[in-house]
Amino acid sequence: MESFSVQEKELEDLLPENTMKTRVPQVKVERIIKPAPTRYRNEIAKYIIFRNDDCVRCGKCAEVCPYGVHVLKPGYKYFAMPKSDKCVGASCEKTDHFCVSLCPKGALRMVENPMMKALGDARWPADMILATWKMAETGDLPPEEYEFDYQCGNSGGGFDRLRFKFPENPPNDVDEDEIDTSLLLNRRDDDRPRVRIDVPWYGGGMSFGSVSNVTQLSKVRAATAWNTFSCSGEGGYMERLKPYDDHMITQVATGLFGVREDTIQRVPIVEFKYAQGAKPGLGGHLLGDKNTPAVARMREAVVGIPLFSPFPFHSVYSIEDHFKHLEWIKHVNRRALVSTKVSTPTDVDMVAVGSYFAGTHIVHLDGGYGGTGAAPDIAKKNIAMPIEYAIARVHKFLVAEGARDKVVLIASGGVRTSHDIAKAIALGADGVVVGTAELVALGCVRCTRCESGRGCPRGIATTDPGLITQIDVEWGTQRIINLYNAWRKELVGILKRFGMRSVTELVGRTDLLIHLDFEGK
Repeated sequence: MESFSVQEKELEDLLPENTMKTRVPQVKVERIIKPAPTRYRNEIAKYIIFRNDDCVRCGKCAEVCPYGVHVLKPGYKYFAMPKSDKCVGASCEKTDHFCVSLCPKGALRMVENPMMKALGDARWPADMILATWKMAETGDLPPEEYEFDYQCGNSGGGFDRLRFKFPENPPNDVDEDEIDTSLLLNRRDDDRPRVRIDVPWYGGGMSFGSVSNVTQLSKVRAATAWNTFSCSGEGGYMERLKPYDDHMITQVATGLFGVREDTIQRVPIVEFKYAQGAKPGLGGHLLGDKNTPAVARMREAVVGIPLFSPFPFHSVYSIEDHFKHLEWIKHVNRRALVSTKVSTPTDVDMVAVGSYFAGTHIVHLDGGYGGTGAAPDIAKKNIAMPIEYAIARVHKFLVAEGARDKVVLIASGGVRTSHDIAKAIALGADGVVVGTAELVALGCVRCTRCESGRGCPRGIATTDPGLITQIDVEWGTQRIINLYNAWRKELVGILKRFGMRSVTELVGRTDLLIHLDFEGK
């Protein structure tokens, strides 16, 4: 498989003379799948196991349960509280090890957790959140009780209304080990490196300020293990990211926070962010209580002052201006690929083809379902075109213009699961950018308080020094590595059911999809 990593000698030939002096040794992270249990003693569970006073501590439940729900510690008179988050729930009733029915005293009772009605939202229902936690914990597909519910949300639109039409008799001549999920990110046949990643997705831009430094590090370390990328967002480039330069995308946004030639020269991909799907026409906004001394130093701003990214770039009002932007980056870093991130207005097809002719390698469409809790309520999901419509529209237009094979089309905005990834590719994207799912893997409960300095109760989207310490970098890295492994495993399963040997065969295969609103019409 072709690697995107550039040899040191090649770097010396491509980069300005002074750049090599600032590079630091690159760190490799092993792609090892191992358990990464929850960091909470009593994690939120779909089912709760109750034990009443009739229990005689015979140990039968601990003996029959293969999941570790019941723990009777040697020397203790009483059982520990059941670890309900390990229980597989109703599916266990069909087995010969269902603790509730096997308890000789009938002391056990299983009920669905009433918190399930409060957790999550229509786009991220409780089952999807818990299934993502399970995948991040084990690196495998979620238990049977989430088998369908985690694949789709309850939003009534977007990817939730799309389904695959799998053949009744799937081909059996495809070996899963031979299925290629890699993605080439440079198709322009220019003098830039032919960057290839192992999976058709990479991590979205989350700036230091919007999320913690531990969250950023966990994301890029997982990306390093999976030979893909993570993005710095528009908040500057932390020193601690430099050992992972070869797997970083740095972002140039309208506020130009932390943008320096040094950081542009470090990375294989530079992304221009012209707009975001969650708040097109508004620019970014970091509230003052998240602008801590560390954030202010990175962004060259005043501590405690709200920071705004204007809209638009006031140096870009035409494709010719966009071309000058791209040429600036290509001159500063002669090995970098350039990505153009745009929202999805009604003329997004013209924007995409214009970006191609301006010289971009990657057109990144960000649909209206994306963004964090920091997006203003008045803008969320109300302005940009839904990503599923934008992908198909841009794909068809690029094909008609004869440019589809020369540009990589990446989609983001509401990609939550491996099924969403596959659906986006079938609509016409080459790959996707993921964001919120990585935060959910770290324990996010979707409370939508991302914009507040101390609003994130789980220490993920925060800059508060006291809350940041909740997450260990090694643990966070392993959780995202595990999630990626589960996603790839399921994506390979989808491709196998269609008899495909490469994810590229799925691109634009809308004939394999059905929309529930038009089924049977």
